[in-house]
Amino acid sequence: MAKSIRSKWKRKCRAIKRERYGAKELERLKKTLGINENGTQDVEMSDISNIATIVDAKTIKENTKANDNITNVEEMDTDNGGRVYNKKTMLDQYGNYPVWMSKRKIAKHKKGRAKSQKANSRSHKRLTRKQKKAAKQKSSM
Repeated sequence: MAKSIRSKWKRKCRAIKRERYGAKELERLKKTLGINENGTQDVEMSDISNIATIVDAKTIKENTKANDNITNVEEMDTDNGGRVYNKKTMLDQYGNYPVWMSKRKIAKHKKGRAKSQKANSRSHKRLTRKQKKAAKQKSSM
């Protein structure tokens, strides 16, 4: 495609805007960072002892040991509301499905579980004499 006069004009206007807004943005950035062009560039550091106290490792260890001896409190076991889900049934301890599971997905899952339970409960094979005898002994005990 050929370059139209309109696109050339738009490009020229964008370049002018870029220059104008670039200067404004730079000023705003300097203002937020607190950079003053008229002021000094170097920052004076005050004495570090006024700001923070320096403690060696031995005193910290001694303090922690002393605190451990003083406060020897047991923490309670809390369940903190976490739900425990069964991987096979996808149900939690209260019988609810996960929040992220949609109603269609739940219905599909229930249908599939019902089929598998039905298949597992019915035995298609006949029992052998040994199996009948073992079942009879179990029921008599």
